[in-house]
Amino acid sequence: MQTVLPTRPTTPPAEVRTAHRLWLTAVAAGAFETVLAIGRMVADGTASAGEIGVGLAVRLTVFTVAVLVAGRMRGGARWARITLAIGLGVLGTASMVVQPLGYLADGGSLSAALSQAGALDWVFGASRAVHVGAVLAAVALMFRPAANAYFRPRS
Repeated sequence: MQTVLPTRPTTPPAEVRTAHRLWLTAVAAGAFETVLAIGRMVADGTASAGEIGVGLAVRLTVFTVAVLVAGRMRGGARWARITLAIGLGVLGTASMVVQPLGYLADGGSLSAALSQAGALDWVFGASRAVHVGAVLAAVALMFRPAANAYFRPRS
C-alpha cells in the first residue's frame, strides 16, 4: 500500500506572507535603530569613524542577508525558515535583550532608567519594541499549520 502525502500549496499562505512583511519590518526597525545609535555616537564622540564603519558594515550585511533569506522563506525554502527562526528569532532577539537584562541583573532600576530617559531613548525604545515584536510574531507565523503545509517537501 502506498501512502499519499498531501501536496504542498504553490502560493504562500497568509501566514507566510505576513511573516515576510514582519521580517521586513524588523529589518527596517533595525536600520532605524542603527541610524539613531550612529547619530548618538557621533554627537557624543563616543566612537571613532573606524568603529562606526565596522559596525555599520556588519549591520548592513546582516540586514541584506535577512531580506534575502526572508524572500527565500516567502518562496517556500525550508532552510530559510529555519535560518530565520534560529539566526534572527533566537540569536538576534538574544542580542537585543542581553544589554537591558544585564543592566537589570546588575541592580539597575527600571523606574530610574525610565525617569532618566530622553526623547531619543524613548524613540529608540519604541523602535526596539516594534523590532522585537515583529521578530517574535514572524517566527510564530512561520510555524502555524498553514505555513507548515507550505514548507512541507513537495510530493
